[in-house]
Amino acid sequence: MGLPLRLTLSFLVSVSFVFSLSTAFCKSGEKLIIFHAGSLTLPFAKMEEEFEEIYPGVDILREPAGSIRCIRKVTELKKPCDIIASADYALIDRFLVPQFASWNILFATNQIVLCYTEKSRYADVINRENWYKILTRKDVVWGHADPDIDPCGYRSLMVLQLAEIYYKKPGLYGMCLQNRPIENIRPKSVELISLLQTGNMDYAFEYLSVAVQHNLKFIKFPDEINLGSYRYADFYKKAKVKVKGTKPGEVAEIEGKPIVYGVTILKDAPRKKVANLFLRYLLSPEKGLRILDRMGQPPLSPPLVKGDVRMLPAEIKKMVGTGGR
Repeated sequence: MGLPLRLTLSFLVSVSFVFSLSTAFCKSGEKLIIFHAGSLTLPFAKMEEEFEEIYPGVDILREPAGSIRCIRKVTELKKPCDIIASADYALIDRFLVPQFASWNILFATNQIVLCYTEKSRYADVINRENWYKILTRKDVVWGHADPDIDPCGYRSLMVLQLAEIYYKKPGLYGMCLQNRPIENIRPKSVELISLLQTGNMDYAFEYLSVAVQHNLKFIKFPDEINLGSYRYADFYKKAKVKVKGTKPGEVAEIEGKPIVYGVTILKDAPRKKVANLFLRYLLSPEKGLRILDRMGQPPLSPPLVKGDVRMLPAEIKKMVGTGGR
């Protein structure tokens, strides 16, 4: 199903209405716990700053990590949490709904790019046509996030699988991985940034938003392989990566699909009222969605909801569309 291209007048009116509520709704000293994808760190930091100005009685406690690790904190470690924001909405559907959450709101998009700096080997010659050849050179150091923890990790592998098909280079996927030692895999994709900036790594797969936020050089891949275009959703399905499940010994196969972020409020959220307020802030085109857009993370307009819509708070229901993929 295609995504709506513009906001309706009624949607804007609804958003204005929900933000006319008094800040007195929050008690002083309220703590809101958010587990979120590492790629949301900078935009969520800005949102935290703005939200706490609007609601000075609230203290937001954020824990950025790979999205799978965020989910495991809830499903395995039973850590208290109000909101989970995942870099892959499908992880919420797969591991949180319906036991830990009732619904899932799709709110932003992204794409995978290959980041580098002026210090990187072959920085002066790499381009969109030869990047995969450079990754196979023995003197090149490159890495990606851990696919068992961070969606950017398994998406990086998917890009390589799709590149093998797109460029008609049989064996390319294996050749690239042979030139990437295990120590070049990091728990979160954002941890690779310091390695790039210090010259200890030449290239790293990242989200476009992360590259923009950290002023990194990057190669944009063709839409056929960057996981950022709904037009090629069927082609993306050709890529598949196996990752650890949420239970010991469990293996889950992830199929390639366009990158869409998801967010939910957990059923047993300790601060559900405050969580509702933050989610309304996040989904506002003049507030949270504006921040995402400015930081290279195009928002869905309007955001889309999946799951048991009956359990969605009335104020939030006015801010979303239905028919999430």
